[in-house]
Order: sequence, then structure tokens, then C-alpha cells
Amino acid sequence: MKALRRLALALACGAPALAMAADMDGSRLSALWGLPFAGMLLSIALLPLLAPLFWHHHFGKVAAAWALAFLVPFAVVYGPGAAVAGFTHALVAEYIPFVILLTALFTVAGGIYIRGNLHGSPALNAGLLAVGAVLASFMGTTGASMLLIRPLIRANDNRKHVAHVVVFFIFIVSNAGGSLTPLGDPPLFLGFLKGVDFFWTVRHIFPETLFLVAVLLALFYVLDSWYFRRARELSRRDPTPDSPPAALGFDGKINFLLLLAVVALVLMSGIWQSPVQWMIAGTPVGLPGLVRDLGLIAVTLASLALTPRQVHADNQFGWGPMQEVAKLFAGIFLTIIPVIAMLKAGVNGPFGSIVSAVTRPDGSPDPAMYFWASGLLSSFLDNAPTYLVFFNTAGGDPATLMTTHAATLAAISAGSVFMGANSYIGNAPNLMVKAIAEDRGVQMPSFFGYMLWSCGILVPLFVVMTLIFF
Repeated sequence: MKALRRLALALACGAPALAMAADMDGSRLSALWGLPFAGMLLSIALLPLLAPLFWHHHFGKVAAAWALAFLVPFAVVYGPGAAVAGFTHALVAEYIPFVILLTALFTVAGGIYIRGNLHGSPALNAGLLAVGAVLASFMGTTGASMLLIRPLIRANDNRKHVAHVVVFFIFIVSNAGGSLTPLGDPPLFLGFLKGVDFFWTVRHIFPETLFLVAVLLALFYVLDSWYFRRARELSRRDPTPDSPPAALGFDGKINFLLLLAVVALVLMSGIWQSPVQWMIAGTPVGLPGLVRDLGLIAVTLASLALTPRQVHADNQFGWGPMQEVAKLFAGIFLTIIPVIAMLKAGVNGPFGSIVSAVTRPDGSPDPAMYFWASGLLSSFLDNAPTYLVFFNTAGGDPATLMTTHAATLAAISAGSVFMGANSYIGNAPNLMVKAIAEDRGVQMPSFFGYMLWSCGILVPLFVVMTLIFF
């Protein structure tokens, strides 16, 4: 008991210092502190190609090693208090809520089985992508991705070329489709918390979203039709036999209600304002966020308890993809700490040239540069804090950004959401969809192979969008 009292007293006395440490001054940091993050990215990109067996068995240890490569030197240079504060903030304020939400969506969507055999024709595939694009803005890109990726893969399980179907699924459902409401993607939800009207995005970036999704669907239909017409495209007998129309339907329907509960909990945490909060090593934990996370855990457990085992068996539900995402993003969330701090330092930080590039000589914001700056950083960094960095760089006043500088806020919103599709780590659903597809036997492109697709298809579209809209 005495030891516990001493520990509590030490934490209480050290709380002010930890609170100051948690707010890291990025202007004092060298760009070298970004090397562990760069190493983390290169490991994800290269090790699956150069040492696939090692990566398959040890990717969690690699992520932990890069996290320690940042935390240990940081503790030596700036003190253990600063390292503990940074670690705690990343864990409590960002990583744990992130993983809890993803786990809930992964579990609930994995408990819904679309019964019957769909044939993966170009028209059906394009239709599923279009449905996913609509659903993404209402149930989130993660929810829509987890709901539809399994039936899409099953519909194409007798085709030889499937990777392009999953790549376009990531483009459309896991990213572009979530751009119309704060429920769609975390950056827009942060904007909602900052005071941006709930329906502002659908009013101001609907044309951009419609253009991007429509062009991607058209390109996909042409490409998929070409593959479909090729000889020997249907490489083997369809392992899922035809079903009569009456047999088509959903199993595990209780999970639709649980999915609504997830959406309600997320919305509640953004709308409910409460002065009640606790400090954990300098990081505030508010009552709304705590209620949300406990509610999401309850939803996850309810889904596991109420979903029939046969539904999980039919869906080939397993925890492998979720474990991979959780381990890799643990390394990403920790090694990204100094990079985000340096970006938040604005023109006074090591990345000041990036921040200053978004302003015209007369001091007014340049929407085109905001689109590309927020987008390119969101391709490799967490797009939620990237959105906040440029939101604050543009003034940070939601009333002004929604009116006088509406074009700038639209550019930040569009860039943060759309360009998350540029790499596997640009948005969490990207990596989850990739893991599920590979678990089902789809030969997905490597990290750089995927970027060949995004650079060849998405980047030219973003250039055209810049000329038309920004």
C-alpha cells in the first residue's frame, strides 16, 4: 500500500511536467527525429518483398523496434517524463480509441453474411463499388469496407485476375466515398468537432466527390470488362454454387442494429460536452470519449455473443487482419509523434517550407496548394492530425473557413480524404482490406506496386480536379 501511495504521489507531483511534455514543441526538434517513422514506412514497403517469411512472422517485432528507436533516444535527450508523456498521449488519446473503433467495425461487419452466390461480372462489381461509395459516408469507410469486401471477393472467387478489383475498392469505398459527412472519415469528424457544420462537406465537395467516384467507376468498368473478356479469365469452377433468388439475403441481421449503435456512439462522443475528465500522465481523458470506448467494447462483445457461429464460418471470419493492422499502426502512431509535432510548429518547424508553401505572396491561402499539401501528407501520415495542422494553418476559425475561405476548407477536406488512397497506410481500411484479400488468397500488389496503381490512376485525376475545382 505504501508503494502505491508513493507512486500516486509521484504521478500527482509530476502531472504538470507531464502535461507540458505531452505538448511537444516541434520547433525544437531536428528532422532526424523523423527517421524511425521513415524506417517504419520502408519496413512496410520493402520487407514483404525482400524477406516475406521473416516479415510474416515478425512484423509486430519490427514495429516495436522502430517505436523503441524513437522512444529510447527521446528519453535520453529530453528526459523520461517527455517520453512517457508522448507515449501515453499516443496510446490513450489516439491509438486505443482507434483500435477499439476498428475492432468494433471489423467484428460487427464480420458478423453480417450476404447469403447467396453473386457472379463477379463487371456490372455487378461496379455496382458493389457504387453501393460502397454511398454507404461509406454514412457508416464510415471502415464500416463499408468491412461489410462489402468479403462478398466482393467471394463473387470473384472463380476469376483469375482479382487484385485490380480490390485496388479500386480501396480507391472508392475505403477512401473517396467517405468524403460527404463527418461519419465518413476521421478528418471530417475532427472538423465537425472544431465547429464545421455536419452538412457543410456534402454541400461543398459533392461535385469533387461525384467527379472522382464517377470517373473511377467508369475506368474500373472498362478495365474489368477487358479482363473479363480475356480467354481463361474464369480460371476454375466457381467454388460457391448458384443460388435461387429466394436464397439471397443476409444472415446475422442483429449486427445491422449494432452497426447503428457504433454510429450513434461515435456521434455522441462528438456532440456531448462534459467537464468531467481525468488526467493520465498529462493526457486528458474525457467522459464522452470513455463512454464511447466502453460502449464500443460492449458492442464488440455483443456481436461475438449474438452472431451465430455459422455466420462467422461462412464469412471465414478470423482475427489475423485485425492483428496485423493493430500491430503495424502501433508502430506508426508512436514513430509519427515527432513528425506531427514538427508539422504543428508551422513555419517555425523543420517542415516550415511545406506549411509556408500553401500561402500566396499576398498572404491569402492558396486552395490548390492546400489540396496537395494536405493530400500528400495524408498519403503517408495519419490524415486526421494532418487535417488539423492545415485547418489551423488556414486560420482555425470554422466560421471564416466555412464562408470566406470555403474553397480552402474544401481543399483541405478533399485532399485529406481523397489522397488517403495513395498508399496502403494512407487510411486504416486500406491495410485492413489488403490483409483480408490476402487472407482469401488474392495476390495483392506490394507497397510500391500499389503506388504504381495510385500514381497511374489517382494522381492524374487529382491534377485534373485541381484545374477544375481548386
